[in-house]
Amino acid sequence: MKELVSRQLVRYLEGRGVTHIFGLCGHTNIAVLTELGKSSIHFVNTRHEQIAAHCADGYARAKKQTAVVLSHLGPGLTNAATGVATAALDSIPMVVIAGDIPTHFYGKHPHQEINLHADANQFEIYRPFVKRAWRVDRADLFPEIIDKAFHLAESGRPGPVLVSVPMDIFSAELDTAFFDRIKSNAASYAKPSLDERVAEKIVSTLLDAKKPVIYAGGGIILADAAVELAALVDRLGIPVAHSLMGKGALPDDHPFTLGMTGFWGTEYINESCRNADVILALGTRFCEADSSSWDPEYTFSIPPARLIHIDIDPSEIGRNYPVEIGAVADLKQALTALNRIAKKIAPDGRRNEPLRKEIAAYRTEFKKSNHAAEISDQYPMRPERILADVRAVLPRDAIITTDVGWNKNGVGQQFPIYTPGSVLTPGGYATMGFGAPAAIGAKIACPEKIVVSLVGDGGFGQNPALLATAFEEDAAVIWIIMNNFAYGTIAGLQKAHYGTTTGTVFEKNGRPYSPDYAAIAKAYGVDGVRVESASQFKPALEAAIKANVPYVLDVIMENAPVPTAGHWNIMDIYSPGRKVHHVST
Repeated sequence: MKELVSRQLVRYLEGRGVTHIFGLCGHTNIAVLTELGKSSIHFVNTRHEQIAAHCADGYARAKKQTAVVLSHLGPGLTNAATGVATAALDSIPMVVIAGDIPTHFYGKHPHQEINLHADANQFEIYRPFVKRAWRVDRADLFPEIIDKAFHLAESGRPGPVLVSVPMDIFSAELDTAFFDRIKSNAASYAKPSLDERVAEKIVSTLLDAKKPVIYAGGGIILADAAVELAALVDRLGIPVAHSLMGKGALPDDHPFTLGMTGFWGTEYINESCRNADVILALGTRFCEADSSSWDPEYTFSIPPARLIHIDIDPSEIGRNYPVEIGAVADLKQALTALNRIAKKIAPDGRRNEPLRKEIAAYRTEFKKSNHAAEISDQYPMRPERILADVRAVLPRDAIITTDVGWNKNGVGQQFPIYTPGSVLTPGGYATMGFGAPAAIGAKIACPEKIVVSLVGDGGFGQNPALLATAFEEDAAVIWIIMNNFAYGTIAGLQKAHYGTTTGTVFEKNGRPYSPDYAAIAKAYGVDGVRVESASQFKPALEAAIKANVPYVLDVIMENAPVPTAGHWNIMDIYSPGRKVHHVST
């Protein structure tokens, strides 16, 4: 029996458990949209492909399931590229299905095709950042390709893949036997673990160390291994520092959580890592910001510290620091093996009471250093007050999305996360414009959770049309716009090093300027309030949560820099020989 490829594709996606697809229409993909209209799969319509990709990214992170994006060729693909690249650098599984030109028009440069260097080659523009890019050349090959696409997106180090499908193939009739054949393939594959010998060597090394530290990356969250990590920490009494992407891997109120390392890490956290004799790194790539540009004076000094590194991606092991023990494994499986060995070698465990007290004292002192700002009534508001009020109102399992700038860096340093996987941030690509649409995807994935997006005015202003999607989807996200009338972090850098803010602040005739984002929200049908005093903010947030509808809070904020104790090499480039970071603008 023959059926349309588009119809069989949608049926395949239903069978894989896909419930939502994010995207935007185009003449190359309307055959698929037509079949989605008859399906249980809900198509989330967006006004820009970058919004679609970021929404899908947030959905995948929150639901721990591969997201699907439906795109058009040419400008559709290039619009989505930033969002797909963001997912790629944060190892988020995503399948992008894009319409392409008809096969019988190859070489003719039809409408919207990118072919300035090669015919029928538009899919190549994704090659630098997706795990694989396919062009489907025959209808009978499509079922096998789409099945491979899901498996590749989810296996090993997760990430996006692209399947580019000529529009005439979507509309072709194909014998159902081709799709029926792939039903016999396993839906998922077993993941690698550690053998007993390696696990014993790792545990013994940790137990023999005088100052061991566990360094947790985003791989812990991706592998859903937070429970296993906590079990190992509780048994061995080892402190845990984390990368930005690893925030929440161990709750911030756990007695052995140190905090975030690197440029926006504190001196205590960075020194704890720098003075460690053994570091067990789990699912991290030791990126520049987290490692203080790899300068041994600040965060990690490897060697002399001995490094044990476990990661699902072998290319990350030994990339930035030499390893004494390197192991390629899924972290959930690896930590299960380590816990089994630790229970055998150290059946009574280690409480490490002096370190518990030391970390508790550090937290008390750090909290005290921010206290005045957290209760300040000044307006424009102190950013610390915004974060403190948000944390006071939200439940422990609320989902937070950040963008870039103060919201990302301040949350990493100062905002406690209590539930693993409940903070979604663009770590690898640091994409401005991620946080606001990602929150829509997270809310669609977890409608029972409170979802708050902490974003700057620069980030929210990238794609305010996301409000249309939120309104249509009844996605009750609360956007807190930390509005400092600037690309604040960059403005602080430029002011500190060059004495100017050219191109980094928003102004008209020399006066600070910002659109009224609350009014913009209302124009989209979304509730919005411009907060006009520090005392107004917390009640406004409580009201927004109670309303349970999409809600924008436009909060005017002082552009004060996030305190830094680490290092970033750009400072040496801007101002050689000077210890200069940021200033207020």
